[in-house]
Amino acid sequence: MPTERDTQHAGDATRRAERDTAQAGRAALHAERDILRARLDRATAHLDPPFAVVDLAAFDANATALVTRAAGKPVRIASKSVRCRDLLGRALARPGWHGVMAYTLAEAIWLVRTGVSRDVLVAYPTADRGALATLAGDEELATAISVMVDSPAQLDLIDSVAAPQHRAAIRVCLELDASWRPFGGRLHVGVRRSPVHSAEAAGALAAHVAGRPGFRLVGLMAYEAQIAGLGDAPPRQALRGLTIRTVHRRSYRELLRRRGAAVAAVREHADLAYVNGGGTGSLALTSADPAVTEVTAGSGLYGPTLFDGYRAWRPTPAAGFALSVVRRPGPRVATVLGGGWIASGPAQASRLPMSWLPVGLHLTGTEGAGEVQTPLIGSVADELHVGDRVWFRHAKAGELCEHVNELHLVDGEEVVGTVPTYRGEGHAYL
Repeated sequence: MPTERDTQHAGDATRRAERDTAQAGRAALHAERDILRARLDRATAHLDPPFAVVDLAAFDANATALVTRAAGKPVRIASKSVRCRDLLGRALARPGWHGVMAYTLAEAIWLVRTGVSRDVLVAYPTADRGALATLAGDEELATAISVMVDSPAQLDLIDSVAAPQHRAAIRVCLELDASWRPFGGRLHVGVRRSPVHSAEAAGALAAHVAGRPGFRLVGLMAYEAQIAGLGDAPPRQALRGLTIRTVHRRSYRELLRRRGAAVAAVREHADLAYVNGGGTGSLALTSADPAVTEVTAGSGLYGPTLFDGYRAWRPTPAAGFALSVVRRPGPRVATVLGGGWIASGPAQASRLPMSWLPVGLHLTGTEGAGEVQTPLIGSVADELHVGDRVWFRHAKAGELCEHVNELHLVDGEEVVGTVPTYRGEGHAYL
């Protein structure tokens, strides 16, 4: 029979083995990222920072993985998360991808007129009267674009811009609120979007749309942000991760029932062309809902840092930006020019860019990522010299493109193309 000392020795051996395994894993990860850094540095040696790159192998691998996770349902690309026409087209040319989810009507019009897609869903309601007038006066645009509504007031606004008898029929998609409201609605888990939460409310709005001239109800969307946009494995936060996974499970079960009922209620008034749901973080789960006919993804193509906190699937980082070391203020400190490319959302550390390559650099707690300079700390800083590069990843996906006019496309160890972002083409839609 094992003695207490034997048991202790066995426990010590197990802990040592686990520690050794973890150290080996970290060493392998560091070696892999060192190779990546060297490859990116060689490919972009002719460029002066700041600049942004997209690694095409990683982008394409992510595009394939997203289609696989969609399990046969078409993937609509979220343009907000890409903001580059060339890369939107690259994804749409691949099997399994079809249609665009735009974030403004003006953008949707531009994407149709420039040939990116003939099927564009605007994800948010619009009050852009100029864009509405353009849409209403162009039959081609009206057959290619669907606008989002969650209230009769939005229909009234469209009618005030162009009377029903003097315009092409406007394609309409209803948004069902996908947030979770447990405890009789006393708790709201998710984002605050549509006021249409119940199947009954969805049916009533569908009846209203169907009864108004000048509109054609073609779709329903329900975006489960509390699942798609909330990582269930936040680093070093085991209890929070457990709580989030519980929210995911219970919220999904509730939405499965409610979304199915809402779709049935809306179909009593219109022959829907699509029922849209999901995002990168919920793609597999959303595609399993029989009421959903298509899913949406975009962030997973670039692989920003917010998606490092998911268990089921983590995209390969495909987009990054390089900044130059311009100061060495002291030991273990290197300062780069620029860096304050902060993501939208709650003002917290998760919205800051991450120092990516070389491994071992970190933002300071007092300065964070600065607009004109960013100090980075860590022992590896002593290996850096003025003129060296530090590579960063953005917290979100498409917002990176608001800071650069172009993206350099890397294939292996060379830049094989340079393509404009929306900003580079003179467009800033929000």
